Amino acid sequence: MARNIEIKARIDSIDSLLPLAAKIASEGPTEILQDDTFFTCSNGRLKLRAFSEHEGQLIFYQRSDSAGPKESFYVISPTASHDTLRQALALAYGEGGRVRKHRTLFLVGRTRVHLDRVEGLGDFLELEVVLNEGESNEIGISVAHELLEKLAVSPRQLVEEAYVDLLAKLPTS
Repeated sequence: MARNIEIKARIDSIDSLLPLAAKIASEGPTEILQDDTFFTCSNGRLKLRAFSEHEGQLIFYQRSDSAGPKESFYVISPTASHDTLRQALALAYGEGGRVRKHRTLFLVGRTRVHLDRVEGLGDFLELEVVLNEGESNEIGISVAHELLEKLAVSPRQLVEEAYVDLLAKLPTS
């Protein structure tokens, strides 16, 4: 399985972080609309991500819920039929939540820098430092910390949980 080091932080606004991310980026920005449906999964997380009417991905991943940089193992499978796949997975496993977001993606070397506006939650920064096979977590953690410093994000802004978990904690009306 592929793996990376991930870290997430709540930010005041995407607009304030955009110039800092653009300054250090090797590529971007790329604007992406994402609609993620999560399914009940006992040994990790399973989500179906829809980008457009005929473009999506089924993603399985495993990672701990902790505020600092954490290792994530993942498998991504493209799909052109996310609507019927969503229906089949919901019937088989049950839906566990839905996250809709507007993502601004930058690449800084091998790191994906996401500036996310999450419906119902607000603005976030997410870093994904892609690791090579056999590469130590410490290398990715070091890269993540360097980027947080360059982006002026403090440790108190770090978030432990996935967006779907944060949304589940919101009061329902």
